[in-house]
Amino acid sequence: MTESSSFLRLAHPPSITAWSSMVGPLESKGPMGFCFDAMSEDSHFGQDSWEQAESELQRRTLLLLLQKADCTPEEIDCLFAGDLINQCTSSTFGIRTLGIPFLGIYGACSTFAEGLLLGSALVSGTGIRHCAALTSSHFSSAERQFRFPMSYGGQRTPNAQWTCTASGAALLTPTSEPPYVVGVLPGRIRDLGITDANNMGAAMAPAAADTITRYLSATGTHPSDYDAIVTGDLGIVGSKLLLELMEQNGYDISAVHKDCGVMMFDPTTQDTHAGGSGCGCSASIICGYFLPKLRIGSMRHVLYAATGALLSPMICQQGESIPGISHLVHLSHTLGKESI
Repeated sequence: MTESSSFLRLAHPPSITAWSSMVGPLESKGPMGFCFDAMSEDSHFGQDSWEQAESELQRRTLLLLLQKADCTPEEIDCLFAGDLINQCTSSTFGIRTLGIPFLGIYGACSTFAEGLLLGSALVSGTGIRHCAALTSSHFSSAERQFRFPMSYGGQRTPNAQWTCTASGAALLTPTSEPPYVVGVLPGRIRDLGITDANNMGAAMAPAAADTITRYLSATGTHPSDYDAIVTGDLGIVGSKLLLELMEQNGYDISAVHKDCGVMMFDPTTQDTHAGGSGCGCSASIICGYFLPKLRIGSMRHVLYAATGALLSPMICQQGESIPGISHLVHLSHTLGKESI
């Protein structure tokens, strides 16, 4: 695949006809709390373990999507779903009783964009009529796997991000109503040599810069053509590095850049250090905030470049660095001549 051919302008852009979002108690009290469909004051979601809690969070988010779309599980042709826990545990156990054809995916925090990318290509090029993308993350299940159990009481570094307890889901169909997915770009693995598992923003920023630069170059567009260029989730540290890297590549995106990890929490009142992260962070904000604006036309073009730190605790303990990935989805209110 060459530099130019990796950009895919979809021949038959699918619509995102429905979406849903659900968050936990800390996220519901943040600056974005107003935009989510559902919030839970119980971070256990009525379950006995953190992993079971995340599965229940994901199950509820998917059921809410089906309710909003007036769709049954039997009508879903394919579901791309993923999370941060080994073997896509939250996704597998969250939807196992629903009987939906399931493709588990993993791109760390970039998983929702990966799901939208794959689902859009499938709906655009085949007879698939109902394809869903679904992701989740949970602070406590992620802490247990990637760092320390909560009972350990470990100290978090200033550049660490807070894994969001959140989930987002979207339904892709070949119908003709905004928002549309008009273009996609798979990411390339980029490695800045970061070995600190707490500094994920810096590890992911080079991948975001690479993907956004390639898309702008392939389409002949400029940052000013977009209402927002959204990353998820670089946080405060990674976002600053992204702006510097984009300037080195010849693009100033400072006026339109938004990062879901920065948007999720208030750094002055919520002790989340460098911001939010996790598969559910950008998924919930894209579904709760950006897609409604694209539906009504108050935003017309949004580049969603979700970022993932392809982090393995075992490999990090062996001294390896943390590769990053960023998958891009071009979301649009318009088609045809009005589309970029």
